[in-house]
Amino acid sequence: MANEKLARRYASAIFSLAAEGNATDRVGDDLARIRDVLQNDDAIQTFFVSPIVDRQQKERALTEAFSKRVDDLALHALLLMVRKRRESIFGETIDEYRKLQLAARGEEPIVVTSAKPLSDQELAATVARLETIYGKKFEVKQVVDPSTIGGVRILMGDRRVDGTVAGRLDTLARTLFARN
Repeated sequence: MANEKLARRYASAIFSLAAEGNATDRVGDDLARIRDVLQNDDAIQTFFVSPIVDRQQKERALTEAFSKRVDDLALHALLLMVRKRRESIFGETIDEYRKLQLAARGEEPIVVTSAKPLSDQELAATVARLETIYGKKFEVKQVVDPSTIGGVRILMGDRRVDGTVAGRLDTLARTLFARN
């Protein structure tokens, strides 16, 4: 919880500075690109989060790797987090930044989980219905999880609508065991 609050503060500060320069999308894309590079290689990830690696050494390596590839604000945000020993919340900070970007556009992230990929028409119809019900626009991420057996599970922020077979079986099992 404390890490989430701290990540939200960093993200808010970065977003405010990016908004002043009309660069929220560019900075967000660059932050996501940095995270991808840092997380896709175990050796790089270990170097980045290791508390025993000298901060100046990390800063030099990161500056060399990203200075000509990303926006200065994204790079300076990364370097600030290294200086403050906040590398462990870098990913959370980017997630919080993404939420701020969506909120600024009047959108909300939504995750649609199903046992098999939904067709474009099924997904569009589901999202259109939700947009009508909630009066919001959604950025959709589709997830395939065969353990749901069938149906659809929808996550919207802290709201969860579970219409999956697995979810209904779980509810039935809890009801039956509660009666015994």
